[in-house]
Amino acid sequence: MRLALVQNNPIIGDIHGNMQALVRAGERAFAQGARLALAPELALTGYPPRDLLLNEAVLQSAWRAVEELAARLPTGLAFVLGTPLRTDNAPELPEGGVYNGAVLLEGGAVRQVFAKTLLPTYDVFDETRYFSPGPGPGVFELDGWRFGVTICEDAWNDKDFWKKHRYPADPVEELATQGIDGLINLSASPFSLGKHRVREEMFASLAHKYAVPLYFANQVGGNDDLVFPGRSLALDASGQVIGRGRGFVEDLVIVEQTPGSGPLPADDFERPAEAWAAVVLGTRDYVRKSGFSKALLGLSGGVDSALCAAVAVEALGAENVLGVLMPSPYTSAASIEDAQALADTLGIAQQVLPIEPVMNAFEETLRPAFTGYTPDVTEENIQSRIRGNLLMALSNKYGSLLLTTGNKSELAVGYCTIYGDMAGALGVIADMPKTLVYEVCRWLNRERGEVVPQRILDKAPSAELRPDQKDSDSLPDYATLDGLLGLLVDRHYSVEQCVEAGYDAGMAREVQRLVRRAEFKRRQAPPGIKITDRAFGTGWRMPLAARW
Repeated sequence: MRLALVQNNPIIGDIHGNMQALVRAGERAFAQGARLALAPELALTGYPPRDLLLNEAVLQSAWRAVEELAARLPTGLAFVLGTPLRTDNAPELPEGGVYNGAVLLEGGAVRQVFAKTLLPTYDVFDETRYFSPGPGPGVFELDGWRFGVTICEDAWNDKDFWKKHRYPADPVEELATQGIDGLINLSASPFSLGKHRVREEMFASLAHKYAVPLYFANQVGGNDDLVFPGRSLALDASGQVIGRGRGFVEDLVIVEQTPGSGPLPADDFERPAEAWAAVVLGTRDYVRKSGFSKALLGLSGGVDSALCAAVAVEALGAENVLGVLMPSPYTSAASIEDAQALADTLGIAQQVLPIEPVMNAFEETLRPAFTGYTPDVTEENIQSRIRGNLLMALSNKYGSLLLTTGNKSELAVGYCTIYGDMAGALGVIADMPKTLVYEVCRWLNRERGEVVPQRILDKAPSAELRPDQKDSDSLPDYATLDGLLGLLVDRHYSVEQCVEAGYDAGMAREVQRLVRRAEFKRRQAPPGIKITDRAFGTGWRMPLAARW
């Protein structure tokens, strides 16, 4: 049997538009000889729809789209796809719930329904807020083949693969007892660095363990802070990959149900390449799905804004990106030159707005109130807030989204100014540690020529808010800081565990204090594109008024 894996990029809530895209995908699949097509988890609503699922009209619209899709698909094509379900549409399911479901469409009608059994509530997931667990995995027959259907998390609980499994039930193990000839997994599995290798190993293990081919249809695209990488998979009964969807783009993967070979496009799973691809897609889709086409950002001559500008150009096109230079009396000539060289290389428009006159006006206005106080970080923050105001003014005037250029290391310890450099609509590299920023820039320069001027990569990082300022005046070197943050933030280590790992106790304690103190800033930060396993965003739920 020939199958098609539909790797779609839905817009959350655009149910009719998503349905039309699935009709087109079904027509393409059928034209290429597919008998069965598979689309991702919640393909009609997009994932994650979050509190849209509390809206009665959304659930009704989704079911109408299911019925219209069934009527419009080519005769002779069976299609399994994800959609929310209720018992008024699916009486086979227990009454009173909303289910993260799937439907089998064939012959113009809904032939069978399925419901997700395991509902994740960790990290970015909160599915028990919206869904009831399904009664168990389902099987359907097509042309003599028996297919077991799982939805995303249902396949992530194999006790032989995971040292620690989260649920007492294993839907795949249950399906294996029912004599299936193929295992289907409809997913909206978000991206994080290195995750696909684990995902592929896990699916290979399942296919080999139960001696059945496995078909994984995964969502692609950026939705708010999450990025979905696609990379749908087909594996034969030995666990060998026989087909893979392209990474970070929509795709249609045609494979045979019997052992053979499908497309195995070139893909780069290395850390900087994945990070680059993820933030480009996340930026493009955030801007596009928010109804915008243009973006602007501040250019400081530093490495963070340089990488963000390169991402914006890749995502939106140079003609849609504006770089704004806002020099102060403390901005070095080299930084201005570097920012202009970057903008010239990228081919983006530039504006220069010197902030010294505005600084003078602030100083004059605040002089009576500040009399008797020694200048300190307050004056530095005013500079940053002036820049934030100017950028937001341009954003409003031009109808362009403002991209925020702060990195994860700064956001972790509060080395950023609320209502200043934190202003904006999207944190492009907000989940990228400073050391990874450098790694991606160097990778980019190797791949594309010198995009980021080498002088930017060579000079010591500085906010340039006072004479001869360096980040190292306030923070440990970034290699040490990022190492500590990886333990304190990503792995929830205590100071004592950090010391056991080789870090200085005083430094670990101070970094921990900075992380705690900056929580109120992070709560007010723009959404940042998640690329690590532990990001400051949807999955980070720390209290504010607390001592942790």
